Amino acid sequence: MITFRVLFAWFLLLAACPWVSAQTREEKVRRDRKEIEAEGRWIYNDFPSARDEARRSGKPILAVLRCIPCEECVKLDEEVIRQDPLVKKHLDRFVRVRLVSTNGLDLSLFQFDTDQSFAVFFLEPDGTVLGRFGTRSHRTEWRGDVSVEGLAEAMQKALTLHAAYPANKLALAGKTGPQPEFASPEKMPPLAGKFGPSLDYQGNLVKSCIHCHQIGDATRELALKKPGPLDDRTLFPFPHPRTIGLTLDPKKSATILAVEKESSAGKAGLQAGDILTELEGQPLLSIADVQWVLNSANPAGATLRGKRTRGDTVDAFALELPKAWRKRDDFAWRASTWGLRRAALGGIFFKPDTGPDEGKLVIEHVGAFAPHDLAKRAGFQKGDVLVSWDGRSDFTRETDLICHMLQTRAGNRDPVRVTVLRDGREKELKLAVRP
Repeated sequence: MITFRVLFAWFLLLAACPWVSAQTREEKVRRDRKEIEAEGRWIYNDFPSARDEARRSGKPILAVLRCIPCEECVKLDEEVIRQDPLVKKHLDRFVRVRLVSTNGLDLSLFQFDTDQSFAVFFLEPDGTVLGRFGTRSHRTEWRGDVSVEGLAEAMQKALTLHAAYPANKLALAGKTGPQPEFASPEKMPPLAGKFGPSLDYQGNLVKSCIHCHQIGDATRELALKKPGPLDDRTLFPFPHPRTIGLTLDPKKSATILAVEKESSAGKAGLQAGDILTELEGQPLLSIADVQWVLNSANPAGATLRGKRTRGDTVDAFALELPKAWRKRDDFAWRASTWGLRRAALGGIFFKPDTGPDEGKLVIEHVGAFAPHDLAKRAGFQKGDVLVSWDGRSDFTRETDLICHMLQTRAGNRDPVRVTVLRDGREKELKLAVRP
């Protein structure tokens, strides 16, 4: 029988496991459904049924979004497994639903960072969002963002909010976003006609699945087709709290580990040990809840008001977000950045050089196939060290380079002049991208 500790380990871990590769993706998805349904504790990939059960029982909903075919999400880890009792004691107080695809997902309700491999929603039966859990700021490392202990605290706080519902409904209203342009992922133009509203268990199951990151891919693809520069909200979705100088404890509920002194958080008087209880009137369960508020904030600058608990004292604070504050974030780790690399860099993937050219960017990969092969055809190679790009030699992050191309240089149809260092010699190249 599959226990929750096994499920949660599957959800969180991001490193591939050798023994899993013996199974095809198709086999893994079908086996997952068979085992979870046999275990009987989770409603499988059927959110409407979960809402019906929640209405009957009066329990809140615990909805977990998790991509089964993803090779990065399957390794079991003893460090996680040992923590099982922390969350297991809360499980029976929720109606639990496991969502393994986003086909037919209600995007008016499920709005989250779609570059996640693991995301949790706590909801009332009527669809009111109590909170979110699940944060990621690196392609393979997750320990600084999520933990079983943090999930247990978020579950407990969600249950507390549920007990006070509906008296607290007004405070929870901000946790639901605006109506989306498209009701569900398969209705987005880049995905329409390729996917249906549900998984095809009678045919090619894996190919019928819309992954979470494909929602982000489609969003950026639509934005790239519009004239003009991409805005900061599109380029920097769900900013990490570190963007404003906050390091939050993944094992606690919105609790500060460290504050960058001259950051927005530092200037607001926040300190290590403070518990962020409220931001913009919304109660906070996790780092993901903080990200949700940041994602809704004006990219051009804003003042966020909140409450923090320090010892036995609850104080108010004001968090000033300066102009272009989102640009402190880094989106290079995101799966959905591949489309941006095609549009801005012709398919180049840069990484910081850790060798003799430390502090510069070096090419890690050059796309070999259309439409990601413009840089390859222009003569760029893996191992090239960036000397200058478009007349600038100050780019130290791939994120800033992409932003320059998709914002400052948007609409400029002249080839980009690039200087790279190859085999100890500088080489001049031209890249004819159309950002």
